[in-house]
Amino acid sequence: MPFTLTRLVAGLALASATLLAQAEGRISIAQQFGIGYLVLDVVQDQKLIEKHGKAQGLDIDVDWSQISGATAMNEALLANALDVVSAGVPPMLTLWDRTKGRQNVKAVAALGSLPNYLISNNPKVKTLKDLSDKDRIAVPAAGTGFQSRTLQIETAKLYGKDDFKRFDNISVSLAHPDATAALMAGGSEINTHFSSAPFYYQALENKNVHKVISSYEILGGPATFNVLYTTQKFHDENPKTYKAFYAALVEASQWIKANKPKAAETFIRVQKSKLPLDFVRKIVEDPENDFTISPFRTYVYADELNKLGVLKNRAASWKDYFFEEAYAQPGS
Repeated sequence: MPFTLTRLVAGLALASATLLAQAEGRISIAQQFGIGYLVLDVVQDQKLIEKHGKAQGLDIDVDWSQISGATAMNEALLANALDVVSAGVPPMLTLWDRTKGRQNVKAVAALGSLPNYLISNNPKVKTLKDLSDKDRIAVPAAGTGFQSRTLQIETAKLYGKDDFKRFDNISVSLAHPDATAALMAGGSEINTHFSSAPFYYQALENKNVHKVISSYEILGGPATFNVLYTTQKFHDENPKTYKAFYAALVEASQWIKANKPKAAETFIRVQKSKLPLDFVRKIVEDPENDFTISPFRTYVYADELNKLGVLKNRAASWKDYFFEEAYAQPGS
């Protein structure tokens, strides 16, 4: 009997070791729509994760998927359906806050400082105060996504902390491509859209569409739009895979800065975009858009959303909700 038990324990230990070994060398990543994910497009196109894995003697199998909305991203991560997800800073902070002491979700890296524009085809809407119950604002994840949380921060400034969700009632969850089409066509209930690139560039070419406010104006300057995030478990149990992933992000962001015309071509190729190359180059070369993996002004969200009661845990700095590999970059 003792011999059998010993063999059983040894067998379980071997099985556990095998599972851990299998875990290394696999990563599933999800991104959303838009040029804000250009860093990931370059990583995928140039197979940079695989490249940096081989440098460590590891073959990495990378699975890519595309999902719209932070809510779906967060659900997939917590269900272990995905290893790494991407969304705006606020949804990442929400998950960091809710999983603290459990799954311990944290950010891997920023994906760039890019503004979002609140745009409208309603000529009466010049400022946020002009929005009424008759208007409808399209956002990828109503009430919880980057756009809604950014709007809530500005709403709290205008109407007070107790009324920061004022515009949630007129917000509608809709993917950026669909919202852009609705806004440009007109005639639908969607007359306002908190939009990201390249979508607001497209919409603003329509003479009936105008800019109301930019996320940069709300946050006090250039700020991180999207971030990548994962669980402590994936980070800790896959050190080589994680290292290769982070190195790939660093290389991709540096490559974009040095090869902006080629980066525009990459976006069109990977996203199978029908946008004209010159149009995409204009966006990539716009000085407002910085495809850096360094986080900027993310703490504005951490601080403001804590004050509004959205986040229960108060972060001391941006390093509280980023994994340590990101500390090598400047951040805020």
